[in-house]
Amino acid sequence: MKLKYLFILFVVPLMAFSSLHKYYVSITQVEYVSEKKSLQLISRIFIDDLEDVLQARYDENLVMAYKNEDKQVDLYVEKYIRSKFGIKINGQEVPLNYIGKEYEDDIAIVYLEVENVKKISSIEITNSVLYDLYEEQQNIIRTKINSKNKSFILTRENDKAMLNYD
Repeated sequence: MKLKYLFILFVVPLMAFSSLHKYYVSITQVEYVSEKKSLQLISRIFIDDLEDVLQARYDENLVMAYKNEDKQVDLYVEKYIRSKFGIKINGQEVPLNYIGKEYEDDIAIVYLEVENVKKISSIEITNSVLYDLYEEQQNIIRTKINSKNKSFILTRENDKAMLNYD
């Protein structure tokens, strides 16, 4: 009887923790700043996931680091992000400006911008970040455009969203 209780007290909790799995998710905030005629994007991606995909695509020895980071890392981040993000405003594809990145704890924060945006009637956002590495990846998009907040989750099977504001 005591053996059964010991099993329940010690082994069951260990089994519960061993079954934990990692979540693959990124969050991108998209905001239209009408005074600046600018669409600003801030994307948060786990550093280890981003590092894994950059190593697989570009350089297996790449290391993302807070200090003394190789300049190639930023070039690879920009190249990868540009290949995975797409924006159409009012039906027209627009160029994304890569502003840069910074690190906060275990998150890489990537800054992008679309300039000279006079009005947004519709926006199509494509985000396929990390789908090439993780099937379970989900990319959450939160928008604040024309004083309206909307959110959606993109998956490998559905990597774009279309929003209308008319």
